[in-house]
Amino acid sequence: MGLIKYIKEEMNVIMERDPAIKTPLEVFLYPSFKAILRYRIAHKLYLKKHYFLARWISQRTARKTGIEIHPGATIGKGLFIDHGIGVVIGETAVIGDNVTMYQGVTLGGTGKEKGKRHPTIGNNVMISAGAKILGSFTIGDNSKIGAGSVVLSEVPPNSTVVGVPGRVVKRDNVKIPREDLDQVHLPDPYQNDMTNLKKENEYLKNEIRKLSEKIEELQNQYLKLVKNQEG
Repeated sequence: MGLIKYIKEEMNVIMERDPAIKTPLEVFLYPSFKAILRYRIAHKLYLKKHYFLARWISQRTARKTGIEIHPGATIGKGLFIDHGIGVVIGETAVIGDNVTMYQGVTLGGTGKEKGKRHPTIGNNVMISAGAKILGSFTIGDNSKIGAGSVVLSEVPPNSTVVGVPGRVVKRDNVKIPREDLDQVHLPDPYQNDMTNLKKENEYLKNEIRKLSEKIEELQNQYLKLVKNQEG
């Protein structure tokens, strides 16, 4: 009964978060569903120090699904990996509950650390397509990581991160609803900076034009004054 209950929970996670799904049977075709179930088996073997068998299962799963989860990783409830191709989760990564990842996400190390080398992901976090989170630090609860971002340092809870390297562009202290999985409409600090620069440039151009007109007016007044004095 425990296994059946767990399978039903995993099915519900996928059906809740993927609007493309039409029937419950489609869940069994999802790479995420297969990868998570096999990870759970491999993780139990890893904890019992059956390292070779655990890695054998994880590597077979990676070849079949395109999702590589090291059996040593610690993953909470409700992880959903949409599409999944190219996802890599390292050995010492820790993932909280109700996390959503898209294709091409990497939870990796920098190659310099020993021991805990991979990131810790909090609860209710969304990591968009192609994002790379590298190093042993924490992504706070209820945060969003924008598509293609490269995150190299700690992220506070309730934050939105975009860019390369990733930086926090929004903190509103509002919990992200589970249904809010929009990867596109995130703040764009670079576009905002460009818009502000254009506004400042227009302002400066107008000020220079006003100064030029004022100088020309003063010159004309001076010439008139000189001409009157000569007359």
